[in-house]
Formats: sequence, structure tokens, C-alpha cells
Amino acid sequence: MALASVLRLAEPPAAPAAFPLLAAPRDGPGPPEGLAAPPWGAEGPLPGPGLQLLHGTTTLAFKFEQGVAVAVDSRATAGSYVMSQTVRKVIEINPYLLGTMAGGAADCSFWQRLLARQCRVYQLRNKEPISVAAASKLLANMVYQYKGMGLSMGTMICGWDKRGPGLYYVDSEGTRVPGQAFAVGSGSTYAYGVLDRGYRAGLAVEAACELARRAIYQAARRDAYSGGRVTVYHVGPGGWRRVSTDNVADLQERYAEEEE
Repeated sequence: MALASVLRLAEPPAAPAAFPLLAAPRDGPGPPEGLAAPPWGAEGPLPGPGLQLLHGTTTLAFKFEQGVAVAVDSRATAGSYVMSQTVRKVIEINPYLLGTMAGGAADCSFWQRLLARQCRVYQLRNKEPISVAAASKLLANMVYQYKGMGLSMGTMICGWDKRGPGLYYVDSEGTRVPGQAFAVGSGSTYAYGVLDRGYRAGLAVEAACELARRAIYQAARRDAYSGGRVTVYHVGPGGWRRVSTDNVADLQERYAEEEE
């Protein structure tokens, strides 16, 4: 037994903090409201201050006869603070697959880049590109193992395979839903309104991209957590291509001139 454990010397009193406001704890006692659900098997919330993730974005994708139209904004926020106006929220998984980012930027970027690596391994083993359904299922299975552990991700896997255009929504809880159209993020309700009004059968590629662009623009005008630039992609039989990247302010001037 060490001598220090026997002779417990009295520690000198701690000096008062030079800046009391900086020394104050940032989080109040107990976990904040809005914290993620406790892990599987836990009887209640975990001890500690916890984390409250504040984020916002608007991403949109929909299928039509000639492929999938994808549009995103570029604003990254931390609560009410705008961190960046130039975030690339479309991750290019392979020449035929795209993934969108909504939620925590680090979570979305990490898991979709990991998915890109797994898709490449699949292609090397099977001598053909992975299907959209298989890629989305692979991502859902990976994140499901961490369900309830604080991940924040709501992504759309968009692509073209031998079955035609494919679109799946995958989130950090392992949910995987196929669909015709999805809008994810704090401005998704505004984007859905524009999409419901303008979507119709037989859309051309230019018209579909313009509809996606206008939907993100309208969401950026009304949602404080969305903005920056509007980037539009089209995924077709030949793979994806980036159609345009426009500043929201420039789009406002363009659409204002069209209305006059």
C-alpha cells in the first residue's frame, strides 16, 4: 500500500475562478429534452448532461420516367448559428448511386463513405454494380447496430440499376422505406408543397430538374435553417450528372423577373 493512501494530506482549497461565467456549466442538471431514446435494454435515460443536437436542412429527391431528380441546399447550422453556406450535401457513392445528407454532417458523411467502400467491394466480387435496393439495405443494416446510441442521419439513396430508377429513405434508426418522392429536413414541408403542385406524369429531364430546384429554393426562403446554394443532380441510365448549382439570391432574382 502506498504511503500516500495512508497519510491523506489535506488538499488546499481550490482558488476561485477568474471568470465565473466561463466556469459555469453549459448544461443544466439532467439530460435535456429532445435527447435520443435510451439504448436497447436500458431502463431509463443514461446519466450525464447529454447532448442536444440542433440541425436543419432541406433535401429532396423524386423518381420520374427518365430517372431520379435530386436537389439539396448547402447551409450547415448549429442551432441558430450558420456554420457554413457551402456544404456539399450530395455524396457520390459510385457512378450510378448518390446519397443525400440530413441530420448530423459527420454521421452522414462517415456512414455513406463507408457504404461507398462496401459497394466497391461488392462490385469487385460480383463483377457488376450493386443495385439501389441492395445498397440501401446495406446502409440500413450497418446503422441499425447503433440504434439508440445518438446517431443522427436521414438520407436518401438514389440511383439507377437494371430495374430502372430507385429511391430509398434510410435513417439512423435502421428504417428503410422505398418511395416515389421524399423530402428530408427542417424545410421539407415547404418542399413537399411545391413538389405536390408541380409533379405530373411525363416530366422531361429539364422540367424535373427545374421542379426540384424551385422546391429547394422555396424551402430556403421560408426555412431559416436552409439556404446557401441549390444543387441539382439527375440520375439516369448513363449514371448521375450534376445539372446546376445556383445561389439562392440569384434564383430569387430570376423567379421575380419571371413573375413580372
